[in-house]
Amino acid sequence: MRHGKKINHLGRKTAHRKAMLANMACSLIEHKRINTTVAKAKALKQFVEPLVTKSKEDTTHNRRIVMSKLRDKNAISELFREVAPKVGDRPGGYTRIIKLGNRLGDNADMALIELVDYNETYNVNKPEKKKSTRRAGRSKKSADTSQKAPEATENKSNEGKEE
Repeated sequence: MRHGKKINHLGRKTAHRKAMLANMACSLIEHKRINTTVAKAKALKQFVEPLVTKSKEDTTHNRRIVMSKLRDKNAISELFREVAPKVGDRPGGYTRIIKLGNRLGDNADMALIELVDYNETYNVNKPEKKKSTRRAGRSKKSADTSQKAPEATENKSNEGKEE
C-alpha cells in the first residue's frame, strides 16, 4: 500500500533521486528545455517550480535556499539573472511538459520539459509587428489592376472585329 506517499521515488534511493533531480534542474535552467521520460519530467516539475518562485525575489536567503537544492553556481546565477526577470509577472506554471511518444530501446514514454517563457512558438505575450504600409501598397495596386483589366479585354475584342 502507498498511503501518504506523495512523491514518485523513480526506482532510486533518496540521495540518488535528489542528485538526479538537481542535475536535471541545472540542465533545464541552462538549456531551457530537455528530453526525458514522462515520470522524471513530472517529478522535475515539482522540484523546479518552487525554486523559480524563490528566484523571483533576489535575496541572500533565497539564493542560499536554491543553492542547497541545486549545488551549481552557474545555474543559480542564470536562474536569478535571466530566468527570474522573464517570469516575474507570471503567478506560477513556469514549465511545460510535451509528450513525444515512446523511446525506441525500451518503449518508455518520452517527454520534452521546457521553461514556458523561452518558447517563441507558444509565447502568446509577444507583441505583433504592424504591416500597414505594405498592405496599403497592395490594395492600391490591386484596385488599379482591376480597373485596367476591362479596358484590355475591350481592346482585344475590338481587334478581333477589325480583322
